[in-house]
Amino acid sequence: MERVDVRTDRPFGVGIVGLSARGGWAATAHVPAIENVPGLELRALTASSPASAAQAGEKFAVRPHTDVSALAQDPEVDLVVIAVKVSTHKRLVEPALSAGKMVFCEWPLGNGTAEARGLTEQAASSGVRTFVGLQARATPAIRYLRDLVADGYVGRVLSTTLTASGISWGDQTLPGKTYLLDRNEGASMLTIPAAHTLDALQFVLGDFESIQATTAIRRRQVRMGNNPGELHTKTVADQVVVQGLVGDGAVAVTHFRGGRSRGTNFRWEINGTDGDIVIHGDAGAFLEYGQLHLFGARGEMPELAPLPTPSSYIDVAALPEHGSDAFTVAHAYAQIAGDIANGTSLVPDFAHALRLHHFIDSIEGSAERGVRLSL
Repeated sequence: MERVDVRTDRPFGVGIVGLSARGGWAATAHVPAIENVPGLELRALTASSPASAAQAGEKFAVRPHTDVSALAQDPEVDLVVIAVKVSTHKRLVEPALSAGKMVFCEWPLGNGTAEARGLTEQAASSGVRTFVGLQARATPAIRYLRDLVADGYVGRVLSTTLTASGISWGDQTLPGKTYLLDRNEGASMLTIPAAHTLDALQFVLGDFESIQATTAIRRRQVRMGNNPGELHTKTVADQVVVQGLVGDGAVAVTHFRGGRSRGTNFRWEINGTDGDIVIHGDAGAFLEYGQLHLFGARGEMPELAPLPTPSSYIDVAALPEHGSDAFTVAHAYAQIAGDIANGTSLVPDFAHALRLHHFIDSIEGSAERGVRLSL
C-alpha cells in the first residue's frame, strides 16, 4: 500500500473546538497528530469558556476564539474539528457547517440517530466535505489486515469471532466520566468502543447482512474510584453480543463486556478456507488507543506465526505506536489531508456515520425485541 499523498505547498488551517490547557483528548491526541501531519497546521481553538480558550491559546500558541461561531468565521481556518462530548456535537457542528467550513467530528456524530440525520442533511445542503472520527479503520494494522483478507490470505472467509473489553464500563468510574453511565448522554459502551470496533470489522470483512443481538446491565451500581461509599447508577449495557452474517455470508460472533478481564481483553479471529488470522490488542475494544499484533497461518503451516505490519502502512513515523494517543489519530489526519488535497474519500463522512447510527439502532432493536434482523 502506498503512503498517503499530502499536499504540502500550503497547509490547511485547522481549528479545534474543545482544546483545553488542562489536557484531554484534543490536547493529547489531536494536537500532536496535526503537528506531525504535513499539509495541516493548527491555527485556532475554542474551549469551554473564554478564559479557558485564552489559557489554551497561550499554551498552544494559536489564536483563541470565544465560541465556535467565531472560530468557524476565521478566514485562517479551513477545517473545524469537534473534539468534545457527544451530547454537545449538534450545537457545535451546526455553526461550522453554516459557515461553509469542512468539519471533522469525533464519533458518535450525534446523540442518537435523529441528531446524526439532521447534521448529515445540513452537510449535504451546505456542500462541504465532512469527516468522522472512526479512527480504528485508519490504524496501520487494521489496513494491513484488510489487505490480507482481500488478497486471499485466509481464502474465502468462513467465520469470525471477536471478544473485547469495554474498559470504562466496569465496576468503577472516575470524576468527570459519570456521563458514560447515562443512557441519555449517548456515550455508552455500545455507541463508543463497540461501534468503533464493529465499524473496523465491517471495514475488513464487509457489512453485516443480518444480526441478532443481546444486551444486559450486569453491574447497575458503580463506585467512584476506590470509594465504596459513592455509588452511581449505570443505565447503559455493560454486556453486548452481536452475531450475524457479514460479507458474503460469513458467520460473525462478537462480545463486548464492561471493565477489564484478567484473561483476554481483545482477541479477534478470522477463519477461512485456506488460513487463519488472529489479532491481539492491549487496549480492549479501543483499537485506536492500543497496539495490535497480527498472527497468521495458511496452507501447510502447522501453527500461527507473527504478521508484522509492513512499514509501508506507517504514514506518520514520528509518533510511537505504543503509548501515544496521537498515533492512530495522526493516521486519520493524514488520510483527511490526502482526501482534501486529492479529492479522494478514504475517511468516513457524515453519511457513513448516519449508517452506523442506524446499525446501532438495529442492535438495540434486536436486543429489545429478541429477534433477528435483516439489514
